[in-house]
Amino acid sequence: ALYDQRDCYYEDVLEQYRKHFEREFVEETVAYYKKRAAQYLAENGVINYMSYADRMLEEEEQRARKYLNPNPESVSRLVESCVQVLVVEFEDQILAECPSLIAKNDVEKLRMMYRLIKRTPSGIDVVLKAVDNHIRSEGLDDMKENAATITTDPEKYISQLLNMFDRFSTLVKEGFYDDARLLTARDKAFRALVNDTTIFRMELPLGKKSRNTAVESKCPELLANYCDLLLRKTQLSKKLTSEEIDAKLNNLLLVLKYIANKDVFMRFHKAHLSRRLILDMSADQEKEEAMVNKLRECGMPAEHVNKLFRMLQDIEVNKDLNSSFKKSLTGMNNNKLSSDLINIKILNGGAWGRGGVGSERVRVSLPRELEEFVPEVEAFYKKHHNGRKLNWMHHWSSGTIIFGTSNGGRIDLEVTTFQMAVLFCWNDRAQEKISFESLRLATELPDTELARTLFSLVAYPKMKSQILLCDAPYPINPRDFNDSTL
Repeated sequence: ALYDQRDCYYEDVLEQYRKHFEREFVEETVAYYKKRAAQYLAENGVINYMSYADRMLEEEEQRARKYLNPNPESVSRLVESCVQVLVVEFEDQILAECPSLIAKNDVEKLRMMYRLIKRTPSGIDVVLKAVDNHIRSEGLDDMKENAATITTDPEKYISQLLNMFDRFSTLVKEGFYDDARLLTARDKAFRALVNDTTIFRMELPLGKKSRNTAVESKCPELLANYCDLLLRKTQLSKKLTSEEIDAKLNNLLLVLKYIANKDVFMRFHKAHLSRRLILDMSADQEKEEAMVNKLRECGMPAEHVNKLFRMLQDIEVNKDLNSSFKKSLTGMNNNKLSSDLINIKILNGGAWGRGGVGSERVRVSLPRELEEFVPEVEAFYKKHHNGRKLNWMHHWSSGTIIFGTSNGGRIDLEVTTFQMAVLFCWNDRAQEKISFESLRLATELPDTELARTLFSLVAYPKMKSQILLCDAPYPINPRDFNDSTL
């Protein structure tokens, strides 16, 4: 009973305190700032007023903790009343400064504004919109300014995207204390920037046989190209350390998570991976496997990722397959065929199909030095895998032609199988002219493929001394070739 009396007495005292002291204290404080705030704003401007309001709110909170009841509700009532008169009543004027402060990257004043606006019911929505507009407009302006360079240089494109992302992230961190709502606004705006089609765009067919196309951002293709530069044997990959390559791949994955159509990236990435694996152009096999694992971890479509793993497995299996095949040739004591001249790759059509090796095969008459291997390979494979069918994908094959020089030296020339078929037509008649029509009969290549192959040989010299010349008029594109071209 004594406890109940004390409890009732305490509640009565607290009620008297609130009625005769706290209420009057809050009302007097609000009255003071109602008169003082408008005057200070008019005399000193919005920016100085923000500093004043921020300082006054801090002082009033400290004063409340010192003189009012320690109950949190008492402190909260005073502070909320001060926020109403110091911030909410001048919210429009304060928020009007937001776009210019963001544009100037004045993070100190943005922090001050944020501390004020976050106390209001809806002020943060205006800040979110201002940040979103800034990222989109500044990002697009940067892209337009450097469009001519970055469309042809994926490294510079990714570097620019990453620099922008770092800049916008720093703005949110230093200007808005990494507020989760601002981070979400940054992600939304950056995603729109990455997937924008007004500057970098490409048109992709809607289906295999469809003539209709869909407009897509070029970003997925440029990301895949940059990844290829890092994983292929290039000047870039050779000059970078393993740690630097890993860091750049991780940065690439950071941008990749903002891509809307991840299937497009995977399509280009698979095509590049196919070339690297088939042409033995991978700089580091472990990096290839690590990249596929990272793609799985960052949420790339499982169907695509699983195919990439199977492609890598095929290459490993082919190492043992080639070793067994070469032993079988040696065991046959076949003097006609040297096991060192050929390296075969048996690829799973399900994994290497669309976006990789492709299903469209082009007929070509191989040089006899290669043709002799075909039945040997087929017989060897059938012996170990009865019931399976092999389809030769010559358009994905390549080789090295060795040229002897007049001074007894040699030149090794890397060529595609189609280029090899064309060049071997001069094997026994090096000084003769051969017409386009005769080359078609000898190689059995379709006109378009033959023209493309010839153009690659005459338009882009593979050595200091051109190995193949064309009579005038000199072709400036593959369509310039005809039956009478020599």
